[in-house]
Amino acid sequence: MGVAALILLDTHVVLWFRSGVSLRSEAMRAIERAARERAIAISAISAWEIGMLASKGRIIVEESPAAYVRALFARADIMEAPVSAEIAELAARLPGVFHGDPADRIITATAATLGCRLATRDKRILGYGRSTRFIGVVAA
Repeated sequence: MGVAALILLDTHVVLWFRSGVSLRSEAMRAIERAARERAIAISAISAWEIGMLASKGRIIVEESPAAYVRALFARADIMEAPVSAEIAELAARLPGVFHGDPADRIITATAATLGCRLATRDKRILGYGRSTRFIGVVAA
């Protein structure tokens, strides 16, 4: 698998892609290419975010949140990106100015550690990636 094809999906992109919500064409092309190469990565912290969103009633999944997450991470085209000690430490010291949301910091540090682009619609992360060039970003 080429690193250029590997793409990390932000949690909201995972949910939208899975439910068929329209994404920007550049992001769709990158995700579809990565899927063909089995090179889609999802941070383990996204499982926590999905569980939190479901418990707060901000998303509704047909099955239980646990079953949804299990099925998502069991897909052949999905690579689970664990939250390693390296990623956790990097999340605490991202270069430049980055906001304090721990999950966003972990996802950003994961993209940097994997050397891949991050598909997101989060304007703060997109701006960070473009201004610092610490991570590559794809607007979803």
